[in-house]
Amino acid sequence: MKDEIFRLTPLDVRRMEFPKSMRGYDAARVDDFREQIADELERLTRANQDLEANVRSLTEQLRGFRDRDKALNDALVSAQQLRAEVREQSEREAQLILREARSEADRIVQGAQMDAMRFSDQITLLARMRRGYLKQFRVMLERQLAEIAVEEDVPDPDPAAIIGEEQEPEPPASNPRSGALFRG
Repeated sequence: MKDEIFRLTPLDVRRMEFPKSMRGYDAARVDDFREQIADELERLTRANQDLEANVRSLTEQLRGFRDRDKALNDALVSAQQLRAEVREQSEREAQLILREARSEADRIVQGAQMDAMRFSDQITLLARMRRGYLKQFRVMLERQLAEIAVEEDVPDPDPAAIIGEEQEPEPPASNPRSGALFRG
């Protein structure tokens, strides 16, 4: 028999009456045994009810744990996706920063190269100007030296003749225009 078809309660056992027969069982012993069976059935029924309540409680806990487990798994998946997205975003930003830095470095290098070329051109121009200045200065000095040399060959006018008195001519070394300072 299946458990669903045949249900026996302690009250059923206690109320069960057996017909009397001539050669039957001892009625007192049957009543005692029936009472023991009813008590045991009551105990088992209570234990079964406790176990069913425990099973319901554990089932609810299990459902709660499964819900939490599902929530944790969902959170973990979301966190992994977020981590992947953050990593990708960080890598994109790093690439962008790197490209910008390289672009800026190229711009700075080009600017420095242009400055170097401009300075080189200025240095070349200044060197040309210096050579021109030195050449002009040399020509001027040579002209001055030539004038000084011409003046050394011409005797100094006699101041006395100009004033009307006779004086002795001074020696050429004391003449400030004689070029003694430049010959030394």
